[in-house]
Amino acid sequence: MRPNQFSLETAQKIAEKLKMPLEHVMHTPPHIIMAKLAQKEAEEKQENDET
Repeated sequence: MRPNQFSLETAQKIAEKLKMPLEHVMHTPPHIIMAKLAQKEAEEKQENDET
């Protein structure tokens, strides 16, 4: 499987946000990365709404 076509900067930001190693970000299918990002944003929104 080919690595994702993310730029290095984008991959680093995603890895930091999801707390995943950069290698995993580059080799995880894009639809899974997008789902994990959406889930993380929903969790953050819920935390902000509670305060």
